[in-house]
Amino acid sequence: MKVVILCGGYGTRIRDVADNIPKPMIPIGERPIIWHIMKYYATYGYIDFVLCLGYKGNVIKDYFLNYELCASDITIELGAGRPSLEHVDFPEAGWKIVLAETGINAMTGARVRRIKKYIGEDPYFMLTYGDGVGDIDIDKLLRFHKSHGKMVTVTGVRPPGRFGELNVAEDNTVLGFNEKPQAGGGLINGGFFVCNRDFFDYLSDDEGLVLEQDPMRNLVQDGQLKVFEHHGFWQPMDTFREYSLLNDLYKNNKAPWVKW
Repeated sequence: MKVVILCGGYGTRIRDVADNIPKPMIPIGERPIIWHIMKYYATYGYIDFVLCLGYKGNVIKDYFLNYELCASDITIELGAGRPSLEHVDFPEAGWKIVLAETGINAMTGARVRRIKKYIGEDPYFMLTYGDGVGDIDIDKLLRFHKSHGKMVTVTGVRPPGRFGELNVAEDNTVLGFNEKPQAGGGLINGGFFVCNRDFFDYLSDDEGLVLEQDPMRNLVQDGQLKVFEHHGFWQPMDTFREYSLLNDLYKNNKAPWVKW
């Protein structure tokens, strides 16, 4: 099953941390947050990734193109041409990563639609954002999605109120999806989606298509969106304060998402 990760935004709210790299490349410890997200999925056995690139996507490409080089010993004989790699085992060997150019200005819905060809005929795919970590039980999430037969499952979490708020019925059917509520204490959109392949029918190549607006609202109208409630750790990295929080947790060996 593919894991699709949105990596194309400008990250304007966190420019005070780094304005020369895309937000998914801002580090937690010695590795960028995108690596932490991928590593988390890999602990559950999901190592087939599609990264939806946009703003400064070349930085993400350079990182992964040079990943094996940086993980290996290198023998250099000056004047003899190309150096040779003395391969060493590293845990990320076997990861398959599609680095997909989805447009500099494309919004989230268009980015997902533009990677449809990389999903192939898989009946399901996972989808998340490239700037948030958590300790979601991915196996339980997938079992829940397969059990209810609806088109999309979104993980519902309970932090600050500036994210998309979910109005949920007793049977976990989503009744409302408000992109950015002014206030509220209910579940919010934490990403970590599981989607049926047919979800692409709700998307278009329109550059302005925002995943969290018409596609989600249409799913709600059709009764095709369920929520997987997560009451554990979840944290985006949108501001310098959140960057500092995540790095402090990691530095002090208290990062709940680190299961490796």
